[in-house]
Amino acid sequence: MRPLKFLVSQSLVLRVLPLLAITCLLLMPQLARCTDDASSHDMSGMHDGMSMPMDNSVDETPAKLLADKRESEFNHHLAGLLVLAAGIFMIAEGNIRARRPLVRQAWPLCFLLSGLFVLVFSDTELWPFNSQSWYFGLTHHAEVLQHKAFAVLLLALGVIEMLRARGTLKAGWWGYVFPAIAMVGSVILLFHDHQGHAHGADHMEVMRRIQSEHLGFAVTGFGIALTKGLAETPSAWRAFFKRLFPTLLLVLGALLLAYVE
Repeated sequence: MRPLKFLVSQSLVLRVLPLLAITCLLLMPQLARCTDDASSHDMSGMHDGMSMPMDNSVDETPAKLLADKRESEFNHHLAGLLVLAAGIFMIAEGNIRARRPLVRQAWPLCFLLSGLFVLVFSDTELWPFNSQSWYFGLTHHAEVLQHKAFAVLLLALGVIEMLRARGTLKAGWWGYVFPAIAMVGSVILLFHDHQGHAHGADHMEVMRRIQSEHLGFAVTGFGIALTKGLAETPSAWRAFFKRLFPTLLLVLGALLLAYVE
């Protein structure tokens, strides 16, 4: 059985790696543009790593604002793509699981990839993209701290669900960890800091739009948490909630893909 499992795993890796490579090639130009823009505005007077706290009084050039906007939208869109993929894998799982057992691990992998991306690329003013230390960013900017908290939550979801899919975590109560973490993330979204986007003549309109969009993320997140919990609970409606849960993941993915600042 071990050689067979190894061959199946190797076959899956050989199929997934080209897809990941193509995805990276498609995303690299946008990512490079974001990091280059971040580097240019970082050299123009930011207080990266200095003893003086940064605040909104720092002169924000149009180029910097545009770079921040592009970076934020790109991060939301990529996260949305991965959440959308997770929902699709979950819906398709019932039809192909008998032939491809490892598909059960596909949607947790999407959360792992999303968490890794948010952890590393969500704030490019930090090292290794720029000189600002993680300690300074986490202790002086609520938005940075919240981004990294989201990354940790996504990674936790991915790891736990991956271990459940592999049969490592068999206790029934592990099924309720996802709803609990999703609930925490949704609450954080209600208090997500957006002050870094409050610039320009129309900043109040931009703030209202961003807050409205994040409210939509939070409400959908609460729905995901609730339906996932009910899908893990034996009842006559369990099959219905097992279908509704991935459907709401698709809704969240679409909302993230439609995010505009």
